Amino acid sequence: MGTGRRAYRSRSIGSDLSYAWPANEIAVMGAEGAANVVFRRRIAAADDPAEMRGRLVKEYKAELMHPYHAAERGLVDDVIDPAETRTVLIRSLAMLNRKHATLPTRKHGNPPL
Repeated sequence: MGTGRRAYRSRSIGSDLSYAWPANEIAVMGAEGAANVVFRRRIAAADDPAEMRGRLVKEYKAELMHPYHAAERGLVDDVIDPAETRTVLIRSLAMLNRKHATLPTRKHGNPPL
C-alpha cells in the first residue's frame, strides 16, 4: 500500500500482502499517457482529437484505475478504509510473524560500481 495516489503491483517484487485505500489509483502510468497509447487510433481519427482524448482519459480513469478493479484482478488483496490502516497492518504483521522463507542462493555477487 502506498500513500501516493498511484501504486503498482508490489506482488511482482515479492510482497506477501498488498492493500489499497479507496482513493488510490492503481497504475504503472497515468491515464493521460495510457490513453495516448491505448486509444491513439481513435484519438487520431476523431473530428476533435482533444475532446476525444479528454473523454477517453476520463473513461480510462473511471473504469481501470480504481483500486476495486485492481482487487478484482488480484493485484491487491483488499481495499481498506484509511482509518483502519493501523489495525490491518498489525493483523497482517502478526500473521506473517512466523513466516520463514528460504532465499535462493545468489549466482553472482554484487561488485561495487
